[in-house]
Amino acid sequence: MATATELARAVVTALLEARVTDVVIAPGSRNAPLSFAAFDAARAGLVRLHTRIDERSAGFFALGLTKVGSRAAVMCTSGTAVANLHPSVLEAAHGGVPLAVVTADRPARLRETGANQVTDQVGIFGRLVETVDLAEAPDANQIDALDAARGPVHWNLQLDEPLTPPDRWEPGEIAVRPEPVRPELMIHESIQTGPGTPLTVVVAGDDAGPPSRILAQDAGWPLLAEPSSGARTGDNALRSYRLLLESPLAERIERVVVYGHPTLSRPVTNLLARADVEVIAAAVDGVWPARPFRVDRTIHTRLHVDGTPDTGWLEEWRSADREVSRQVDRLLHEQQEMTAYDVSACVARALPDRGLLMLGPSNPVRDLDLMMRPNNVGGRRKVIANRGLAGIDGIVSTAIGAAVGRPWSTRALALMGDVTFLHDAGGLLLGPEEIRPDLTIVVANDDGGSIFASLEQGADDYADRFERLFGTPHGTSLEALCAAHRIPHLAVTSVPELEAALASPNGGIEVIEAVVSRAGRRQLDLAIRALARA
Repeated sequence: MATATELARAVVTALLEARVTDVVIAPGSRNAPLSFAAFDAARAGLVRLHTRIDERSAGFFALGLTKVGSRAAVMCTSGTAVANLHPSVLEAAHGGVPLAVVTADRPARLRETGANQVTDQVGIFGRLVETVDLAEAPDANQIDALDAARGPVHWNLQLDEPLTPPDRWEPGEIAVRPEPVRPELMIHESIQTGPGTPLTVVVAGDDAGPPSRILAQDAGWPLLAEPSSGARTGDNALRSYRLLLESPLAERIERVVVYGHPTLSRPVTNLLARADVEVIAAAVDGVWPARPFRVDRTIHTRLHVDGTPDTGWLEEWRSADREVSRQVDRLLHEQQEMTAYDVSACVARALPDRGLLMLGPSNPVRDLDLMMRPNNVGGRRKVIANRGLAGIDGIVSTAIGAAVGRPWSTRALALMGDVTFLHDAGGLLLGPEEIRPDLTIVVANDDGGSIFASLEQGADDYADRFERLFGTPHGTSLEALCAAHRIPHLAVTSVPELEAALASPNGGIEVIEAVVSRAGRRQLDLAIRALARA
């Protein structure tokens, strides 16, 4: 069995060979050999080193780094520290994010003995993420698997004492593997468009990417693109598609082509469940490639369009989109106070070309889905969200990681609700030597969980129990919380105030608290949905 220092240095070398650019460490004793090796690699200029006190925050920070194109490894000590990585590992597994997870463990002789801080770490993330249990240096096959991974990889290290190195490490030249080639993208399948072919729409869910936009453009089809699809650009993308899917226009759809993970909208879910609609779906990354809806044809390559587009079908959708969008804007303008929809619209307008936007779950991502106008092609705006499992876990940490991982962004923004912000307030805890990116976090604060007001639980029948079980008002002072972390904070209550605050960033991490009310949220949502039905 290799010494702890030998094993740690071999693992860090393997990570570098597999194109890892950032290492995130949560402090601990058992993972000390890893920490020393990562420090020496960073000192040699081979990797960026980050530390986080909380493993849960460390995992989501590493996730954010990896989601925007960096490649991160997160390292922690044994015991409950590993369990705290589980939320970020699950998100990476379902989202197809190649996160490297390196955990320190006791040597085999101490397992199942009741020794301090010992639990069963082999398979701790369940059957979705296999554990590679290492007592010796990883071999070439294990490094290749890490390099080519399309989801998280867990390396669990048996580290015996001594846990401190006898000397400083001077890493030699690292043989970095070339980026894997995806040959399926070089092959094309065909699909028909034009008169006599099924009336078709393209659905672009989370992480769908440019192929969905290119297909819609070439075929002349409406593009129903979620904000984090990477495809909400061009003339075919529709702002109010979610509302239009509940209009008579949607009843004429005969075929749907799906890219990415569509998770935001029940109208989209209902469309994909229709027996009279042909569904074509592109293969996706993630531990469960099977779709939750019937698929008549799965595509693994790019689609080539044959035929001449029917411009009439697309123009019907465009015309309806323009009209419904005008009505939505008029309805919101008539409201007496700033709404959460206004907050999302302000954030969308503040995102410039080459900007970065991290979206929280629940209402913020859905509000922005309705209020964000399609961007120009080539603007390189990056909009991301943790839609693998769509949880509220770690959104602050993910946003900070994404901002650090994409330093060339012209502007970095995050939009989330107050409950989501409070759930990961520990993400604001940064040491004095840590990178503090320029990131404006906009918190739509309605003092509770307004998402439930628009769901079945928000019906009048449950009004006597709603606040205690779902509304969950907290009354927390976000200003005091930010002050404790020395984070600039500004509360606004109107659209002009919010626009002015967004136009004048302070630099570094800052929080803008947009105060809105939950009162009347359900009625407003129902009024908006009724616009397209009419």
